[in-house]
Amino acid sequence: MRSPQRRYIDEFLPHVAAERRDLADQLETLDDAAWATPSLCGAWTAHDVLAHLTFSVEETTLPLLVEVVRARGDMNAVFDREARERAAALSPAALLERLRATADDPHRLGLSGPTDPLDDVLVHGQDIARPLGLVRPMPVERVLLVIDACWGSPVWGTKKRFAGVRAVATDADWARGEGPEVRGPIGELLLVATGRAAGLEALSGPGAAEIARRTAPSPQRS
Repeated sequence: MRSPQRRYIDEFLPHVAAERRDLADQLETLDDAAWATPSLCGAWTAHDVLAHLTFSVEETTLPLLVEVVRARGDMNAVFDREARERAAALSPAALLERLRATADDPHRLGLSGPTDPLDDVLVHGQDIARPLGLVRPMPVERVLLVIDACWGSPVWGTKKRFAGVRAVATDADWARGEGPEVRGPIGELLLVATGRAAGLEALSGPGAAEIARRTAPSPQRS
């Protein structure tokens, strides 16, 4: 049986690397005003989100746990501080260079699952792009690799948000749950599953209003 890390390298890392490089290419012409624009990700700017993404290949388990203990268990607070400190220390150009240079790096946080780095770059790419009016496709085959793990994760509160509702993708053979249907592109369902209200506009069906009511306008940062 393959280890989680071997599975990550074999199944997910090629997609992660491609997303990282494509995101860096898309963002390299942004000006200072764009980098200062609030993202979909809580109070972070586009610059802050990029800084967070570059931690993916550097964060190690023990130091992170120590910081989480110091923050009284609030991992989001730790990620917030780290992202803001790195954004203050490094320019967007330096961070984009780092994102490209480490695109194929197989390191991932020991506490994370094999799908986490891919959903991280997929969702955070939208966090940056959408407020800037940039179109960033979410390839269906890549979303399918991660959406079930996000659906079952306690981090996002997805089960509670979609309780009593059947989510149905309109562009893939994917559906979860029972109850009134909420339908939409699978990438938009992933955004809502991870707490991004921006995905709500593309959803329809008798369950859509309830999902909108349950989705806060400011998502978690991680």
